[in-house]
Amino acid sequence: MIRFSTLDVEMPPIEPAKVKAWIGKVVEKHGKRVGELYYYFCSDEKLLEINRERLGHDFYTDIVTFPLTDCETVLSSEFCISLDRIAENAKTFGRSYESELHRVIIHGVLHLIGFDDHSEEDVKMMREKEEEALEIFFGAAF
Repeated sequence: MIRFSTLDVEMPPIEPAKVKAWIGKVVEKHGKRVGELYYYFCSDEKLLEINRERLGHDFYTDIVTFPLTDCETVLSSEFCISLDRIAENAKTFGRSYESELHRVIIHGVLHLIGFDDHSEEDVKMMREKEEEALEIFFGAAF
């Protein structure tokens, strides 16, 4: 089950059925299954508040991932995503808002699958996996 909700913003322009099917394909491609995935879209300020309260981090970010289990085969998590940060990152990196939104949506899933972004090597692998996933969603010319 995959659900999309908002905290203090309007729902972003996504096609829930298409996004759910896409997430399922990416997860299956990596030999995992979708359990319960909850996406909460919010503002920078709301995500900063969540980041401070739940993780003790005092910085803006585009997504925080809160795994609901430690099961390695069935993925269950809550994701909080800042739409403000997505808009800013899209401008900074010269991407469309839609592309950046979907990149962040799948980024959290890739963390659950086991990909990280702590070292330079990890970041490179994460970007490759994001690009592969975006090609599944948008096709080769996203």
